[in-house]
Amino acid sequence: MTTITPLALPEVLLITPKRHGDARGWFVETWSRRAFADAGLDIDFVQDNHAFSAEAGTVRGLHFQTAPHPQAKLLRALRGSILDVAVDIRPGSATYGRWVSATLTAEGGEQLFVPRGFAHGYCTLSPDTEIAYKVDGLYAPQTEGAVLWNDPDIGIDWPDFAGASLSEKDKVAPRLKDLAPVSF
Repeated sequence: MTTITPLALPEVLLITPKRHGDARGWFVETWSRRAFADAGLDIDFVQDNHAFSAEAGTVRGLHFQTAPHPQAKLLRALRGSILDVAVDIRPGSATYGRWVSATLTAEGGEQLFVPRGFAHGYCTLSPDTEIAYKVDGLYAPQTEGAVLWNDPDIGIDWPDFAGASLSEKDKVAPRLKDLAPVSF
């Protein structure tokens, strides 16, 4: 059975599928429309993505897409581990600007569900990390946005080595207080 645990921002879910193992190894069901529907989540994922980061401390994020192409994400580590972060950027939300995180490891098989309206990012905790994630909206570059990964107003507790590798876009993303109005 899959365990679904709401985090401090209850829309963000830590999902731990049960692994079934024997002498050969193990099997796990990483996504089930029925299991999610039984948990009250009606998600229609439309695209799978796979990312590789060579260096520990690589930060990707904090990214989001706005209407009419917002995205929810379901992430997991295929190799290595990450600190996965979600920041509530929904206008008018009681938890606007708050963040939650979870460590996802290939060994543990943990997954994080990040709903629409949240900026998402992660820091690789080990070298040669691979991440796979599902999204419920197609990539639409005209609607993509970002918030500065180390915005002091958000105060994410990143590892000391976070930011060892960043994209140029992520280095110059706006702080949350300077973000233009968005809708999801």
